[in-house]
Amino acid sequence: MKNTFSAGNKTLTALMLSAGILFAPAMAGLAPLAQAAAPTVAGLPDFADMVEKVGPAVVNIRTTERLKLNQNRGGQPGEEEMQEFLRRFFGGAIPTPRQPGQTPRGRRGAPQQEEEVQRGVGSGFITSADGYVLTNAHVVDGADEVYVTLTDRREFKAKVLGADARTDVAVLKIEGSKLPYLTIGDSSKIRVGEWVVAIGSPFNLENTVTAGIISAKSRDTGEYLALIQSDVAVNPGNSGGPLINMRGEVIGINSQIATLSGGYNGISFAVPIDEAMRVADQLKKTGKVTRGRIGVQIGQLSKEVAESLGLKEAQGAEVTMVEPGGPADKGGIKAGDIILKFNGTPINRSSDLPRMVGGTALGSKAVVTVWRKGQQVDIPVTVVELEADKTAAKSSPAEKKKKAEEPANALGFKVADLTAAQKKELSVEGGVMVEATEGAAANAGLREGDVLLQINNVEIKDAKQFNAVVAKLDPKRAHVVLVRRGDVAQFISLRPTAK
Repeated sequence: MKNTFSAGNKTLTALMLSAGILFAPAMAGLAPLAQAAAPTVAGLPDFADMVEKVGPAVVNIRTTERLKLNQNRGGQPGEEEMQEFLRRFFGGAIPTPRQPGQTPRGRRGAPQQEEEVQRGVGSGFITSADGYVLTNAHVVDGADEVYVTLTDRREFKAKVLGADARTDVAVLKIEGSKLPYLTIGDSSKIRVGEWVVAIGSPFNLENTVTAGIISAKSRDTGEYLALIQSDVAVNPGNSGGPLINMRGEVIGINSQIATLSGGYNGISFAVPIDEAMRVADQLKKTGKVTRGRIGVQIGQLSKEVAESLGLKEAQGAEVTMVEPGGPADKGGIKAGDIILKFNGTPINRSSDLPRMVGGTALGSKAVVTVWRKGQQVDIPVTVVELEADKTAAKSSPAEKKKKAEEPANALGFKVADLTAAQKKELSVEGGVMVEATEGAAANAGLREGDVLLQINNVEIKDAKQFNAVVAKLDPKRAHVVLVRRGDVAQFISLRPTAK
């Protein structure tokens, strides 16, 4: 294999002979094979100089908690790191068996002596010479004490200025001067395929360097932010460390991995540094992050639903629930609206909307452009900060009517009119109650108690009108029904059965 990559004609000839290929002498007018230029092979990047320059600003973060002496769980070395890994990436931890004679945590009568035990290990990086440090919020979550160790072995006790779980960003402060720090880059200018480096403390192996490329920008993972995806090796302990471009600039904070085994599988995610710095600025000033809200719950718009509603592209955010009394409700936004723009900026994906609204000044007026009944409507909304989500009223099973005697319609529904009390409780003006399903409706998971509010671009007024509309549907194509279940409304695509 080594000879295969040698330069010159000997290698090429050897490969040809091994393949059973023989060549006659060169024809007149053609250059001999021996004189053909060898193909140019681009060399791999050398990270050594860059890593040497930026490495001192990357820190190891060790967190501890104070436990009663009889609460010490006696775990094995590395157990806390793996517990944190499981908490972060699998939503829970494997319970640690209690040792014989060990008292359950919090039991009365426990000795009052405390012992500081290591809780977890992560990474971070210094952003200024006077000691501001960025890391992940989950690295310091629940810690009683946080210690920052530099590559020159200096250790500082850090103060957590603030942490934001939604973006997974935390700001620490250590008391020092003339500290090494990293240059902040611009994550909006990153390119898929460019080389990047991660430096951190995987499994507490300090200042470990791994390299790879950016695999995708703005990857939606269900989190508040769209993240940077890379194939840089990231493992437990890397969390909070920097993702660095070839210019030595931080473009992200390593935060998550996708894994089935508990280890690195080639997919890691980083918080874009642009958003991280915006969050960090607020955390430095106030210790918390304030965001704007308009009071809607949204979902991703599918291509099939978009086509049925007359939209050319599946872009926008489908409003599945409007918070009663919230800004959107007061402005006139309804469940089933498709939000196309916010203050004139197009919503390409549903995840774009929370970020746009969250970055809008509280108390300011915004214009929300929605798609409703085949046309665009501009709705003014005041952006506010709400402390907690409110939920819409739920329908009461006691108020359901007996099942209709007539057969199901072409979509598989048996429906009844909503009572005045049900309309009031659901905060709707029309719609019908599903009393039974079969066929297409049953196969789609719809069930008794669901409320149907709209079919295609037509609002449903009552059972008679709904059944009449269904009877005229083209059985050769799919149609969408806006279904309300509890607090949430969602478009469901159904194909009618020919009668």
